[in-house]
Amino acid sequence: MSYAAIHPDWEKPRSNMVDGYSLEMTAKETAGLREAASAIRPGTQIAVTFLPGEEIEQRVEAAVLVRELGFEPIVHLSARRILSEEQLENYLRDITTKAGVKRVFIIAGDPPEAEGPYSDSLQIIETGLLEKYGIEIVGVGGHPEGHPNNTKDQLWDWMERKIAAVRAHGMTPLVVTQFAFDDDAIVEWVGEMRARGIDVPVRLGVPGPAGIKRLLGFAKRCGVGASASVMKKYGVSITNLLGNAGPDKLVNSLNELLGDQHGRVRLHLYPFGALKASADWINSYDAKH
Repeated sequence: MSYAAIHPDWEKPRSNMVDGYSLEMTAKETAGLREAASAIRPGTQIAVTFLPGEEIEQRVEAAVLVRELGFEPIVHLSARRILSEEQLENYLRDITTKAGVKRVFIIAGDPPEAEGPYSDSLQIIETGLLEKYGIEIVGVGGHPEGHPNNTKDQLWDWMERKIAAVRAHGMTPLVVTQFAFDDDAIVEWVGEMRARGIDVPVRLGVPGPAGIKRLLGFAKRCGVGASASVMKKYGVSITNLLGNAGPDKLVNSLNELLGDQHGRVRLHLYPFGALKASADWINSYDAKH
């Protein structure tokens, strides 16, 4: 496998966890991206999410801006929110022709019932539309802390099936995880992934610096474990919700615990609307390490 196809830095040994990082934004955060652009490394991969309350055109415009500012867009596809095959095809045509998109990340999405013909990400892969429009890298989800609607074995089975389908369609798979706070859970999950023979590169989701209440709110909304003991490991006291918290302690621990046996791993930061603060944190962390 050529790791360079996913990110040029991945052919090099990792000197610290922020090498080759990626970021995430919503379609409505174009002003925030412009503000943060000078602090973000050129060529950084930036994911554009697929959330409710946004128009397709907004997502396309966000991907175009990512490209225009010198970054690499990764466009999310939320299977259950796609209304028709025609909408999917038009979206892929727009993002590839207007923004030069080569990378997508596919999730089933939050709606309990599909709003169109697709109920899971595997069905999107099997359409053949991704390779038709020149998509080269396909990200699929990983869940170090589990998922409320699937057992652990089901999650591994789904991952393996999606990875196999991506490869069968001539594209390169990548795993991107939901953000987590628990270093032990993350490292154990990556270890089990490798023990199962899944050799795909992984982007580990970590929360960017944010207000503590905001962090806990996102954790609850996303079904992420945020017990008092886990948050204490992260550096947050749930009894004191004032102030901000950053992922320094978590990232330091991951840097120490993840070794060659864990394969290629990099960070994916969830900025929670604070792109500039996340970019500044990355630069500060890198300068110290």
